[in-house]
Amino acid sequence: MRSKAGTSGPSCATCATPIRTGFSTRPTPADSACGVTSLRLSIVAASCIALAACTQVIPDGQLPEPQQPLPVAENARELGAVRQPAAILNRIDPRDAADALDSFRRSCRVATTREDVSGLTAPADWAVPCTAAATWPRERADQFFAAQFTPVRVGTGEAFATGYFEPEIAGSRTRRAASDVPVYGIPRDLERCWREDIAMSERTGRAPLSRRLPDGTCVEFDSRTEIENGSLEGRAPVIGYAADAIEFFFLQIQGSGRLVSPTGEVVRIGYAGQNGHGYTGIGSVMRQRGLIGEGTPYATSMQGIMGYLRDYPAEGRAIMRENASWIFFQELSGPDAAIGPLGSIGVPVVGQSSVAVDPKFVPYGAPVVLELDRDQADGLWVAQDTGGAIRGPNRFDTFWGAGAQAREIAGGMSGRGQALVLLPNAAAARLPR
Repeated sequence: MRSKAGTSGPSCATCATPIRTGFSTRPTPADSACGVTSLRLSIVAASCIALAACTQVIPDGQLPEPQQPLPVAENARELGAVRQPAAILNRIDPRDAADALDSFRRSCRVATTREDVSGLTAPADWAVPCTAAATWPRERADQFFAAQFTPVRVGTGEAFATGYFEPEIAGSRTRRAASDVPVYGIPRDLERCWREDIAMSERTGRAPLSRRLPDGTCVEFDSRTEIENGSLEGRAPVIGYAADAIEFFFLQIQGSGRLVSPTGEVVRIGYAGQNGHGYTGIGSVMRQRGLIGEGTPYATSMQGIMGYLRDYPAEGRAIMRENASWIFFQELSGPDAAIGPLGSIGVPVVGQSSVAVDPKFVPYGAPVVLELDRDQADGLWVAQDTGGAIRGPNRFDTFWGAGAQAREIAGGMSGRGQALVLLPNAAAARLPR
């Protein structure tokens, strides 16, 4: 198996550039891989030189053509999962395996205690591999995955992967002239409760996130527009301040990031909650209106979207407000914060090792093998996160870490191919071949 970004890169024919909103894109002359900036150039060159020497883990003839999505089952068990030849795992790249073993160890406290909504595993299934992982030598990590897991194809295995990263943006703990965009913690009046406008017949499952008024009634929580206009002043703690509203908007999409002050102080923030409003991907909105993409100066990428928002600030602000969803943050500290931002299962995610999944189709903590037409993301990952746009079988969002290179790679990640989920041997034994 090819290792990840250090030795390979995007195919020169397939460099569309989505952001974490999850809309797929097509390449344009402005962001074609063979004419990219110098930051990505070395990655592309390494990929194009190495193509002849690539060894696939997943058998040839499996790359899908983009198709209309089929009706989706409730979870992986209902959709169907089939065991694959164990010999596939003998070709795992040792460099991928060592990092994946570290990530897997951190996931064990979740995998061994949490219900698996995919229906593929039970907490007890993870006991054997997690016990083995605790003392397994890192230099033999590839042998660990070959011994403890069985590869499984969920549904057709036809995969689509995007990328995300941990943004670093200018900001500070205190309000300054150059940093005045509030980064809010969880508001005191945000809770799950049934609003009067929701009929009794519709009150099933969990109550929606709403605002509890002093008189005890529940109403819809503030939208992005209301929050930007100052509605949360005095109602929510402020963790810090961002210097740029557009950069902070995209940090909210990523779900975590770093505020870096002019003195070099870094405040690491992670997802704490959301205002209960539905998420709207502005990339799709802008593409439908002809503001980005073919025939415009702006590529269908994070960079293209940001370019439009800056060139047309009034229109850009209105477009951003069409995404009424607002993310609240918490400051991250302690040993885990030194490793990476927290994923949705409460363990730190690590660049080029952690991947976001739909937990209905991939168990949290499960290793995943990707083989894509964007070979930069080929290799072994561990399911440790999810996202609003990460829905359905074989949908993945690869995490690339922090910094300019991570931002460039994640912004350009859009790959189709095949995926295998690695299940503990005990769980896989219950599945058909």
